[in-house]
Amino acid sequence: MSKPPRKSGGSSYGSDSRGSDSRRFEGRGPSRGPRSGGRSSDEPRRDGPFNERRGGAGSRPRSFGKPKPAGPTPKDPSLPAREGDRIAKLLARAGVASRREAERMIAEGRVKLNEETIETPSTVLTSLAGVTVDGNPVKEADATRLFAFHKPAGLITAERDPAGRPTIYTALRNALPKDAGRVMPVGRLDFNTEGLLLLTNDGEFKRALELPSTGVPRTYRARAFGDITQEQLESLIEGVEIDGVRYGKIDANMERGAGRNRWIEMTLTEGKNREVRRVLEHFGLKVSRLIRIGYGPFALDELPKGAAVEIDAKVLDRFRRDIDRAKG
Repeated sequence: MSKPPRKSGGSSYGSDSRGSDSRRFEGRGPSRGPRSGGRSSDEPRRDGPFNERRGGAGSRPRSFGKPKPAGPTPKDPSLPAREGDRIAKLLARAGVASRREAERMIAEGRVKLNEETIETPSTVLTSLAGVTVDGNPVKEADATRLFAFHKPAGLITAERDPAGRPTIYTALRNALPKDAGRVMPVGRLDFNTEGLLLLTNDGEFKRALELPSTGVPRTYRARAFGDITQEQLESLIEGVEIDGVRYGKIDANMERGAGRNRWIEMTLTEGKNREVRRVLEHFGLKVSRLIRIGYGPFALDELPKGAAVEIDAKVLDRFRRDIDRAKG
């Protein structure tokens, strides 16, 4: 029988009037496990509290990605500033769809303004007043919300599946608070991959979290069978090319264990399709279980499978400021 999850120091959830399914997630990040010679476990590690500002007073704030170069030359101050935003951006911010999906809706003629079909996603508007999608009025964007969901294996990260397999939204019906509205997954987890999946009602925020250029780290634990050394894993810090696909740097750490069935922790910032599995298979390993334990400053911790919690508004605000700095 496997041991129950180890409780971490500090409380990760605050009370909330909406009940246990909408407890607010305080935010914590995956801590580094020991290198080869560390601990062994057959369960996903339960992490301790995340210190978003590591170190003492005066330490540098945590940031994502490489420093950005100086921005473009400022616009001529004598010219009037453009008012409003592109329609695709407004629709994404309102949670109608991601920006790319909104652009596709516009191309299909599904978006109208005062009964006139909008022809281009670059159309600039100051508000969504009079805008409809498929004949339905679009309301202005609500305040950004972010949820952490423990996706079980055996669910598709999509609204529907042509093959009829269950999706994350099947589980989310009972996991999210009634007032959550429409939420979109930040990135995807494969059908057989489990763990932390972030969800938001803000399409622009979703896009920022997914972009490799933002550099938000994703941390996974993989149980893999085969022979590999820590030295081989450390070579991934330089990135690797597999079948013509270039994968960026990966910080990989093999945990202590006996035999050929080992847990390996990997942190990356790109999240290409099936990246962790493909990289480990490149080394001749067979992955039997894959769990995402962290995304940015948020960790899976002891969140039960199939449950979702809302990120605390103050934590979300700090995280968004980090993202804005990374975007330059």
